[in-house]
Amino acid sequence: MIDIFTVYGAGGYAREVMPLLKKTKISNENNYYFIDDNAQKESLVNGTKVLTYEKLLYEFPSHNICCSIAIANFDTRRIITEKCKKNGVKIISIKADNCFVMDEVNIGEGAILSPFVTITSNVTIGKSFHANLYSYVGHDCMIGDYVTFAPGVKCNGNVEIHDNVYIGTGAIIHQGKSNKPIIIGKNSKISAGAVVTKNIPENVTVIGNPAQVLTKELLKKMRSI
Repeated sequence: MIDIFTVYGAGGYAREVMPLLKKTKISNENNYYFIDDNAQKESLVNGTKVLTYEKLLYEFPSHNICCSIAIANFDTRRIITEKCKKNGVKIISIKADNCFVMDEVNIGEGAILSPFVTITSNVTIGKSFHANLYSYVGHDCMIGDYVTFAPGVKCNGNVEIHDNVYIGTGAIIHQGKSNKPIIIGKNSKISAGAVVTKNIPENVTVIGNPAQVLTKELLKKMRSI
């Protein structure tokens, strides 16, 4: 059975992921596709064909379709993952050649590890993890499902990050303790450049150094400066 390799998405991040896919999953050049459900007609992005998901399934009913989901939004990523599995599309992980993954690291399916990412020792990561350029995960961390690291995220040791968390460019998560890890609650967003020094609740956005929950009062104060 012939393998068809796809990147779900055709925006900026997907265009960064496609070269990694081509380098790690070697195949005929005609076997790579972007998937874009908003595509009005078949087109090219950086020399690679773009098809809708339905068109892809129609064109290759007897092929082994493999997919890397390059969508930042965790909810959209989850929906697409479930849809692909229902249709027999295999979710694959991608790891750049110059990533460094150390001992006792377990990462779920669908991960994308961009160039210059480091995962140190004794780390557990759930499914559909995105680690963008130059980000790292320190020792003894636990990371849930559908977590996204933007470029340059520094997550130090003994940190727990729950499901669906987005961490913005250049954010720093301070070191926790083995008996008292720093915990970031599910569905929360760490803004670019934030410095997290203590636990973050669920369903909030934090900003600043040290990071604090973004409230209407804080937003009003910031706008008045």
